[in-house]
Amino acid sequence: MSELKSLIQDKLSKESFSGNGSLKALSQRGLELFNEQGIPTVKHEEWKYTRISAVLNKDFSYAEGATAITAKDVDEFRLPGYEDANELVFVNGIYHAELSNIRSSVDELVIIPLSEAVKGEYKSIVDSNLGHSANYHKDGINALNNAFAYQGLFISVKKNKSVEHPLYCYYINDARTENVLSQPRTLIHVAVNAEVKIVEEEVTIGTSDSFINKISEIVVEENAQVHLYKIQNEDSHSSCVKTTHVRQVGVSKVNSVTITLNGGVIRNNLNFILEAPGCESNMYGLYCVKGDTHVDNHTIVDNKMPNSLSNELYKGIIDENATAVFNGKIFVRQDAQKTNAYQSNKNILLSDTATVNTKPQLEIFADDVKCSHGCTIGRLDEDALFYLQARGIGDKAAKALLLHAFAIEILEKIELEPIRQYVDQIISERLDFEI
Repeated sequence: MSELKSLIQDKLSKESFSGNGSLKALSQRGLELFNEQGIPTVKHEEWKYTRISAVLNKDFSYAEGATAITAKDVDEFRLPGYEDANELVFVNGIYHAELSNIRSSVDELVIIPLSEAVKGEYKSIVDSNLGHSANYHKDGINALNNAFAYQGLFISVKKNKSVEHPLYCYYINDARTENVLSQPRTLIHVAVNAEVKIVEEEVTIGTSDSFINKISEIVVEENAQVHLYKIQNEDSHSSCVKTTHVRQVGVSKVNSVTITLNGGVIRNNLNFILEAPGCESNMYGLYCVKGDTHVDNHTIVDNKMPNSLSNELYKGIIDENATAVFNGKIFVRQDAQKTNAYQSNKNILLSDTATVNTKPQLEIFADDVKCSHGCTIGRLDEDALFYLQARGIGDKAAKALLLHAFAIEILEKIELEPIRQYVDQIISERLDFEI
């Protein structure tokens, strides 16, 4: 890891920490912690099944120029429905307005650098929320992104506004000439009575290795709603660690759907911190992976106040030599009476060499709650398979039907129809329908 540390030190030595107050302190503290902790190894309990150090044990660069990426490049991977969306384009971790297309007015949506937000009317929001994820992820990966927080982006959804155009966020790594390491950072504030839909996609251009280490912190105020959809369908030379940290500071509702289809090593950290009574949180995930893809979903639901509801359902279809990890934690604090919290992880293995490690966890400190968790790992239902085959459906088609039925429960949670149809088409092709 000495080469990576040298690269980061060299990069930061050429930068001055922009902003002041919390932004500067977070960047400096992040650098200190990264120097102390380094990249986590399998000896770190939270990284027991994911060898992230092996991915980072190579030469990377911080190529940040946008001149090599054109609008035509972006056209190659625009998601369905982009004509009616706000498109935010990040190149090697940096937001580029000239490649983006913002259709909403500033009365609904504000997009500015964090270095500006920390000095203006949003200063108190930044000061009280930026870096909150570090309370839950005490490792060098989180610290590394904090060191680069000064180059991050602030997004504000204004009070009493329902943003008509969803936010499509494209995170592009330009790996056409060299290996690229990027550190995207966003802080999203969803004000009182506001609503927004967010879609995230990572894209690597080129055949060199790329690694995205991304943190997105989302603050949700009273009576606000957030719908968050993440699509991961990269090549095997593209890896990532994505941390999404949601604070529900007012009575609010948040829905999250994470779809993982392909990539190298993929780590998804998803945290829901329920800090107000009566919050609702829904976390859904589908990983349909094959080849040598490794996907690790780590979730945290921290119930701090009473009368909240959380639903968590993750499903996996693992084939060939792919590996999957699910680690879900639910905390119910002493003041969180009347909490309802449910967690389930279901997995289907399609080959003898596919692997899954699953660990659902509950820590309850209140006595008037309804909580459950569980996991399953198995093969396709032989009785259901026989039933279909007995009615003239071929073996491949019968398996594809059963797997699609298994996946559809998650796909139906995507409320944006163009995105749902897009993902459904990829899943159908992956499962090889031959009816």
